[in-house]
Amino acid sequence: MQHMTAIIAEQYGSPEVLHSVTREIPTPGVGEILIKVAAAGVNRPDLMQRNGMPTPPGTTDIFGLEASGLVEAVGPGETNWKVGDRVMALLNGGGYASHCIAIADHCLPVPEQVSLIEAAALPEALFTLWHNLYERGRLTPGDSLLIHGGASGLGTLGIALAKATGARVAATAGSAEKVAALSNIGVDLAINYCEQEYVSVINAAWGENAIDVVLDTVGGDYIGRNLEVMAPEGRHVSLSFFAGAEISLSLPTIMRKGLTLTSSTLRPKSRHEKTRLAHRVTHHLLPLLASRKVFPVIYKTFPLERAADAHHVLEQNSNIGKVVLTTITREE
Repeated sequence: MQHMTAIIAEQYGSPEVLHSVTREIPTPGVGEILIKVAAAGVNRPDLMQRNGMPTPPGTTDIFGLEASGLVEAVGPGETNWKVGDRVMALLNGGGYASHCIAIADHCLPVPEQVSLIEAAALPEALFTLWHNLYERGRLTPGDSLLIHGGASGLGTLGIALAKATGARVAATAGSAEKVAALSNIGVDLAINYCEQEYVSVINAAWGENAIDVVLDTVGGDYIGRNLEVMAPEGRHVSLSFFAGAEISLSLPTIMRKGLTLTSSTLRPKSRHEKTRLAHRVTHHLLPLLASRKVFPVIYKTFPLERAADAHHVLEQNSNIGKVVLTTITREE
């Protein structure tokens, strides 16, 4: 019987509730693969789960919504993957471990030019951004995009994708250091929301009604202010609501401009829908990573056993880019 290391929390609370346990390495079933994990991305939903947010029925108690590594075994009848393949996986859970089970159709090949540590930072963001930025937000070349939380892992990758596909990008962040980092990765208009009123900055720099697409992670009173800067037929996509879920909107503004307000969340989506998104990401976005026109910003890596430290970084909102847990000391 072979065993693996995994990270769980037996109670809700601070990052310190996370701890290592030893589990039997699972066997992949039909439509599944077993991954020897090299690295796992750390995401804000992990923090929410640790604080008591319910997970979908049947989800493992092992944390982690994305991981990268090498295929170690394939389930019965699986022909798309073989042992030894480099893979990155979107997971319902289980990524914070030395091994994990993944649905084969929710996995992506890791381009040769992308390291396994970089790959661990990608699945959640790639699936989320393809669906929300390009499908729901209908971002096209020449559009102007506003991203809030631009220094996050999702934000930095969204900026890179938008620039690579021909958009002009404005982004907000909460410190001079983060604003400088955004400028360095190609943001056209980087705004410190602690010192500047972003509506006024955008209007002064680009004129009124300049934003075609908004990708918002803040919610609250930001929504109404976002609508002020949006262009006719603009698309507003909400991903989270750190400033509050209850909002007040001006219907005349929405109607006059013909705006679309939409949102989605990834984890509850059906197996079929995630498979569909995997195909779209593979076709449309992986070539940008393979060419290195787009790459993830890695802020910091921690050994798997230091998952609590990684959660502290996200809770302090100090990261510029992605935080990743690793089970390797070098690229394998």
